[in-house]
Amino acid sequence: MNFIEYVQLNPFQKFLYKLKMFFVNLPKNLGKFFKFIGMKIAAFFIGIGHAFKFYGTSFVKGDWSTKISYLIMGFGIMVKGQIVKGIVFLAVEIAYFAFMIGFAWQHLSKFLTLGAAGTETIYVDGMPVMPEPDNSMLIMLFSVLAIIVTVLFIFLYIVNIRINVALEERKRNGEHINSLKEDLATLLDERYHVTLLSLPTLLICTFTVLPLIFMILIAFTNFDRNHPMNGHFDWIGIQNFFDIFAGNPKKAATFQSLVGWTFCWAIIATISCYIVGVIIALMINKKGIKCKSLFRTMFVMTVAVPQFVTLLLMAQMLNDNGFFNVLLRHMGVVGEMDFVPFLTAGWNAKITVLVVNLWIGVPYTILSASGILMNIPEELYESARIDGAGPVVTFVKITLPYMLFVMTPALIQQFIGNINNFNVIYFLTGGGPNDPYLYNAGETDLLVTWLFKLTTGRNDYSLAATIGILVFIFCATLSLITFNMTRSSKDEEAFS
Repeated sequence: MNFIEYVQLNPFQKFLYKLKMFFVNLPKNLGKFFKFIGMKIAAFFIGIGHAFKFYGTSFVKGDWSTKISYLIMGFGIMVKGQIVKGIVFLAVEIAYFAFMIGFAWQHLSKFLTLGAAGTETIYVDGMPVMPEPDNSMLIMLFSVLAIIVTVLFIFLYIVNIRINVALEERKRNGEHINSLKEDLATLLDERYHVTLLSLPTLLICTFTVLPLIFMILIAFTNFDRNHPMNGHFDWIGIQNFFDIFAGNPKKAATFQSLVGWTFCWAIIATISCYIVGVIIALMINKKGIKCKSLFRTMFVMTVAVPQFVTLLLMAQMLNDNGFFNVLLRHMGVVGEMDFVPFLTAGWNAKITVLVVNLWIGVPYTILSASGILMNIPEELYESARIDGAGPVVTFVKITLPYMLFVMTPALIQQFIGNINNFNVIYFLTGGGPNDPYLYNAGETDLLVTWLFKLTTGRNDYSLAATIGILVFIFCATLSLITFNMTRSSKDEEAFS
């Protein structure tokens, strides 16, 4: 389709054409994405190769103190005049080896087997004794910690070599070598960003990277209710991934069912909140509407109430003997002993959570859309009116494209957030109504609530970790591909 044919389409036809082109170009974009990932991985290993070459050359050309620094961290730095800095590097090396030899190695040495199961009888003074099984969870946790500490140590080791080379170069050229006081002043001036970011980086490694790696590794084990948390479990490779795709019929059927509902939920919840929110924002911001501040304040108050409070209240009002069913009985819509199963019948519950989600999600869209509408240049509307454009044409040609240009990243974020929308499902239906044909899941469960049930109900940690990995991979890939296809990414400087 050429440009002239595209311009002649109505807005709905343009939307369908763009949707069609999205799926047509999806394989090509996926190819570009994985090619980009491959190039980054290749660049990483090439960088490692260049680093080995640099450190080999530095060792050969360096002076005697630099060569010793390859074994004793900080030695060359102390010889070249920066004594305190050299002592710090030496202390780091001593602390690392003390940590590895005195504590970490006993766990790291068992990492490949996750310890012994304690099923083999041993004899003590001729008497048979059944040994306690090793705690595989602690072995894995402390092994991951040891690996992260080792990576940080290697980084500091590289910094040690680089500082030695830089100081040697300064000394050879007769340049000034900073004192401790000057280095501290640098950390509070031109390198102040390093000072500020050091603690957050350490906390991220401790409370984000470490649990993330631990969770990924759990997916390749059989850590479930049959293996106590303080007991032994084994590596099983990709068996968990195989089970949820084909290996275990009930798990595979549950996964496929919940994937379908999760996508339907995320798409409908995102589009419905956006459309209703934009319509209400247009109504509030229309010229001639009175009490605009009052309407905006009402929606802000809706957002200000904690979400779980609203959802728990709605769950009580919508249950089989709740406010709405009592009201329907008094109105004669249902019999005295009857009720409308808002939350206890499959399709009713799905429709109910989508409707309640409008109450939760629309106010955010209204606030965002109102801010965008107030910042659309008035000159665009004046030009359109001079050219004879009506309200519909003005909305389709100016308002909607401008809002999509600005809000597309937020819509992507909202879509991903709805895939992981735990609150609405859990507090309204708890994932129910239960389905005996599903593996510990209900008809309104999303992948994230199923993951929660597997973790807290069945203690099936390995399967839950597997689902978490798949959800993360999908969300990350979809977000990157979709965002890079939008005009917001390709043309950040201008709107047209």
